[in-house]
Amino acid sequence: MRRKLQSARRGVSRKTCARLPRNVDTNLPATRRSPAQVPRPPTGAFAITDLFRLIYSSQPFGYDSATLSNILLDARRCNERDDVTGALVCRHDIYLQLLEGPRPMVEAAFARVRRDDRHIDIRTHVSETVEDRLFADWAMLHDPANSLIWTAAEIEDGALERASPDDVTKMFRELEAKARANPE
Repeated sequence: MRRKLQSARRGVSRKTCARLPRNVDTNLPATRRSPAQVPRPPTGAFAITDLFRLIYSSQPFGYDSATLSNILLDARRCNERDDVTGALVCRHDIYLQLLEGPRPMVEAAFARVRRDDRHIDIRTHVSETVEDRLFADWAMLHDPANSLIWTAAEIEDGALERASPDDVTKMFRELEAKARANPE
């Protein structure tokens, strides 16, 4: 942990994906995938058996609009490449992210997050095989904590640690319904 904090303070990142410019607009669109990009289940008797969902939280280190822009751009670029979809709820005290897609690709994305010095105190809340994606239309939907059901005081008091996997998944289901009802 100390090494992670020291390297983050020096501005050294161990990210595996390339660095992106810092002067990027933070009010980026949700990056809906075009119909050609949305993965379709195979036709016939075969079903997707490795569709995987992972939800984690972390505490931001060095949170600002430039950092958030870089995280979103990097996530969208890597997710498009790797057929991973999901959503990120973020604010100064928390990142809460849902990743879904082929299990090896979701695990690779999560490994990148775990190596990223911008995340501290990473905790997995949901790790499961699923039949359908919640965010199939988004490489990475960004929600600026408008839908987060816990206040900063509740997070500090441990609400997220007490939440069940179903509670956390329910919050993302509500976010998905809100995003579909109010597309950008």
